[in-house]
Amino acid sequence: MIPDKLKSGDEIRVIAPARSMALPWISKEIIEYAKKRLEDMGLIVTFGKNVYELDEFGSSPLKLRLEDIHSAFRDKSVKMIITIMGGFNSNEVLPYLDYDLIKNNPKILCGYSDITALENGIHAKTGLVTYSGPHFFDFGEKKGFDYTEENFKKCLFNSEPFEIIPSEQWSNDKWGKDQENRNFIKNEGHYIINEGQAEGKILISNLVTFQSLFGTEFFPSLKDSVLFIEEDYEEKLVNFNRNMTSLTMQPGFSEVKGIIFGRFQPESNIGRKELMMVVKNNPLLHNIPIIAGLDFGHTTPRLTFPIGGRVKFSTKGNEIEVLITKH
Repeated sequence: MIPDKLKSGDEIRVIAPARSMALPWISKEIIEYAKKRLEDMGLIVTFGKNVYELDEFGSSPLKLRLEDIHSAFRDKSVKMIITIMGGFNSNEVLPYLDYDLIKNNPKILCGYSDITALENGIHAKTGLVTYSGPHFFDFGEKKGFDYTEENFKKCLFNSEPFEIIPSEQWSNDKWGKDQENRNFIKNEGHYIINEGQAEGKILISNLVTFQSLFGTEFFPSLKDSVLFIEEDYEEKLVNFNRNMTSLTMQPGFSEVKGIIFGRFQPESNIGRKELMMVVKNNPLLHNIPIIAGLDFGHTTPRLTFPIGGRVKFSTKGNEIEVLITKH
């Protein structure tokens, strides 16, 4: 079930299923800049009733988060739901969501990081295609946002297949604290870990968040899937190796068609050499086509891609082609 694409004049609703918009680093300036950038795309930006509620977890009470999610899906004028940012507790809402409401009112849901739990859980329960992509907060980034915006539009404003092309440069700056002094690094592009070709349904994004779904009714079938996988700076090599081992032990992993790794933050110390070590260390990964270095994860810029949509990729010599075919 693919929600309708965006068009000029559509309303989008900003909600906070993880961190609250009241946190101090989400400045009024960033909020206003993000709102204007979305409005410049022809979109009407509205906010959930409870986005400024704040509790001891940096989030808001479960009841209020559910209220904003259900209100957004129920509102016929809302065509897209976008999250403020990630956090740690999106999985708390999954047992209490009204999945019939969501199924009967399909619309775009976009975010990443902790929102991985919502995206994969809702897809598993309803079949709705959801979207790993920028948060509302990310639209407040003044420099280096062009690639993020271009791919956001490719994925959410049209339904044509599109090729994933590497960005020219990337950054790991905490730009929310300083918009002017930025460090952009030349992108070396996509690279091959295991040669081959694969086609399948896209699942995951942030692996450690996805693990919160293991053994639950919100865990999607891995059959005929291509896994998009990233971690943030907190997951060092030993943690990431354990997380990958845990993933390969899940029911249905033998039916995974391929794996695509995003970019890891420098603080994790996981680069090409370390990724190859993790793959070599696990026999269950030896015969799966795997590529890496794509522009998704916790660095910028950031791709938008469909959880539950389709992708195909192939490696020929040193050439890599990645095509989102259904979104």
